[in-house]
Formats: sequence, structure tokens, C-alpha cells
Amino acid sequence: MTADIAPDDQQLTGKVAIIAGAGALEGGIGNGRAAAILLARAGARIMAVDRDMERAAETVEMITREGGEAFAHSADMTEEADCEAMVALAMQTYGRVDVLDNNVGIGSSGSVVDEVLENWERVMRVNVQSMFLTTKYAVPAMIDSGDGGAIVNVSSISALRPRGLTAYSASKGAVISLTRAMAMDHAADGIRANCIAPGPVYTPMVYGRGMSDAARAQRRAASPLGIEGTGWDIGNAVVFLSSARARYITGQTLVVDGGITVAAPPRDPNI
Repeated sequence: MTADIAPDDQQLTGKVAIIAGAGALEGGIGNGRAAAILLARAGARIMAVDRDMERAAETVEMITREGGEAFAHSADMTEEADCEAMVALAMQTYGRVDVLDNNVGIGSSGSVVDEVLENWERVMRVNVQSMFLTTKYAVPAMIDSGDGGAIVNVSSISALRPRGLTAYSASKGAVISLTRAMAMDHAADGIRANCIAPGPVYTPMVYGRGMSDAARAQRRAASPLGIEGTGWDIGNAVVFLSSARARYITGQTLVVDGGITVAAPPRDPNI
């Protein structure tokens, strides 16, 4: 057994994690909220950041109810001043930053012909610019902390399997390339950068828009495993990539999709 890798329940003890997009609708468990809770269970102290302070505070309440340590902060990750202030507050509060988990994102649909410039720019701003800005300020803080760090960016299988969501697919493809660039740029600083590409997981962002039982069953059947992914599956991947168990992994995209990209039929536009 490798001596420098802690047991599962201690693998992130003493670390500080910023979760960008830590809220969720209606008390549900989205990717960011799941990551925040699971990182806290692994011992990390959490800065739960969301544009909606009430949602961030709800995540913190879930963490502290289990005995974890966390605080909530409201920020718009597409605004540079907000990202700079967010990292500064983490340093002021905890004196270090070790993990940055970037979950902020929005969807879109339609081809390049259907898309309008205003929405294209909005999707790129939210899905790509947010990760550029949060990382721009988190990396120097990780270096100052002295132990390197881990960046986990959330992309999508839509980057790997385009399916009628052109602006979204392009933005999520940019996230993968951005992650690889970060991995190369900051490897010498001891900072690892990896990406998660979720499949169609069942989260508040999905069911908040409305989804029939039949559509949900069809999504489940699309997986060769015949099961449904949730925010917890993405959160567990974040914990792994943030921990010393992933110490030799950087610049990679971890697909968490139940095998859908291996065997899925063409996308049904109704799901």
C-alpha cells in the first residue's frame, strides 16, 4: 500500500475546495452540490459558490448538518471581479486553495444555422469564460498554498458526440481543450487539471424543465448498464480527480455516462 495516500475517509483532510456552481434547484442534488457534499465528507473545507446565495447556503446547510465545514458565497463566475474576490475570500478565510471544481454551465439547442449570435455568445460566456476566470485567480492561490492543487472542469459527452446542440457542444469541446492547456501550463507548479464529461444524468437542472416518465425511462435504457446517472456519480468522480489517488492523472477527460458514448443510438430530440 502506498504510504502517501490516505484512507478514503481522510483523503482530503486539511484541503480547501472552491465549488463554482454549488447550488441546485428545489433542494435537489445537482453535480456541483453533490461534489461539495462528497468533498466535505472526504475531509475538505468547502467554499460553496453560486450566483444564487440561497442555493449556496442550502448546500452549506447540508454539509454542516453532517459535521462538515463550509461557507456560502454569491458570485457571478462570468465576471472577473467576482472571481478575483471569490478566491481572495477563500484565502482570507482558510489561508489556502487546493481544489477548484468548475460546474457552471447552461444548455442550448439547434444547429449553427438555427443559432443566433446573442445566444452563442451567452453560452460561451457562461460555459467557457467562467472556467477561464475562476482558474485565472485560483491557480496563483494554489501555488501560494505550497502543495499544488487540482482543477476539475465539467464538460459533457456532447463535446464527444455532437447531437443537435451546436453551441453547447462547441462550448463543452472548448472546456476539454482549455483543461488540457491548463494541465500543460501548470504541471510544473504541481497543479493537475482534468475534465469530467457527464452523460445525461438526472439532476434538478434536467427535471426542473419537465421530463415525462417515458423520456426518463428512455434515457435510462440508452445506457448499456440500464441504470440512471445522478449528480452523485459526477461528484464521486470529482472527489477521485481531486485526491491523491489521481496523483498521476492530468489533462484527461473522464467520461461518466454509463457507457452511452460507446453504444447509444442517435439522440431523440424529445429527451
